[in-house]
Amino acid sequence: MTEPTMTEPANPLSVDVAVIGGGPAGLSAAIELKRRGIGQVVVFDRDVEAGGVPRHCGHPPFGLREFGRLLTGPAYARRLVRHALQAGVEIRLNHAVVALHPEGHLELATPDGRIAVRAKRVLLATGIRETPRSARLVTGTRPVGVINTGALQAYVHLQGMIPFRRPVIVGTELVSLSAIATCLTHGMRPVAMVEARSRPTARWPLALLPHLVGIPVHYRTEIAAIDGDGRVESVILQKQDGERTTLACDGVLFTGGFVPEASLVRLSHLTLDAHSGGPRIDQFGRCSDSLYYAAGNLLRAVETAGWSFREGRRIAGYIADDLQGSLAKAERLIPIVPGRDIKLAVPQQIALPGLLAGARTIELRVEEASTGHLDVSSNGRTLLRKPLSALPERRILLDLKALGLLDDATEIRVEMRP
Repeated sequence: MTEPTMTEPANPLSVDVAVIGGGPAGLSAAIELKRRGIGQVVVFDRDVEAGGVPRHCGHPPFGLREFGRLLTGPAYARRLVRHALQAGVEIRLNHAVVALHPEGHLELATPDGRIAVRAKRVLLATGIRETPRSARLVTGTRPVGVINTGALQAYVHLQGMIPFRRPVIVGTELVSLSAIATCLTHGMRPVAMVEARSRPTARWPLALLPHLVGIPVHYRTEIAAIDGDGRVESVILQKQDGERTTLACDGVLFTGGFVPEASLVRLSHLTLDAHSGGPRIDQFGRCSDSLYYAAGNLLRAVETAGWSFREGRRIAGYIADDLQGSLAKAERLIPIVPGRDIKLAVPQQIALPGLLAGARTIELRVEEASTGHLDVSSNGRTLLRKPLSALPERRILLDLKALGLLDDATEIRVEMRP
């Protein structure tokens, strides 16, 4: 890839750490950086308000581990912002980063025009986005009432609008259950949920919610087409055996199918990981350009706000160590290779020295339900083999200490075997 070039506007802004994204990962990282004595920490957020995804989720549970109390999403977001400001973090809203360059040089679009930023270190915390209808290849007409969960939450909690009354919900992830809660508390009654897999993605007992509130769930089923003249009137459901039925409704809510919001990485000099869809990092959160770090759901889709908060804080500690000269430079990188039935691994490489100085675990995901043995090997030698039953989008943590010494390793291969 040809490296992008930048013609800087006059007088670029110089900062110690630029944090791109004002969600839980970005804000917790900024707070920790200030606590560690880092001078100018600036959070750039393209939205009109900081707080990330939680500010659209008008329901609990948020904040129990972080703040010791149960909060709604908006209250959690406001508390994060308040703590950041009290810590001395500068938050710049309506500031969209449009390009990442080597040596910590950034380009931004702002209400006052284009600006340039030079940062000693950059933390990427741009989060995730949902897969839209177009990427799901759902055919039919283009009536009003086809939206995703983010749009639903924005309509209801930010604009006070009700986009439909009787929607079909596509997906059974945790965010799908959040959508049910939003619907039921604002006068909307979903007529059904649709799931392509044979079981719900959300964990038990949370997955019981649709049944408890009387919403039928169609498994091994997809929406084949959407129909309506002006507004959604019905959908055609298709089972895996080919059987089709028509279901009357006035909206379609596509939930989940999250992917990292990695467009900046994709257009930059940084290495993108083909499996996770986010930037390739080591156990310290360092990207292929060691001045850049990444944290939160940009690294995988999808973890909770609390997980992102803790990860942002942890990686901020490594950034502070780096700026203060106590973080070891990578002398060698051992790639982690997802094999059979493994969807992704985070981090994607282990830097030596410092095997256990950074993250102590490798996070794994499987694409489909898998039962057998998790097999970890290096140079043809088995490092770890253990029984494992895993479900899609569930976190699997692999303890790095269990792998032993890796001084002679050229790669670590992780796969499921019978």
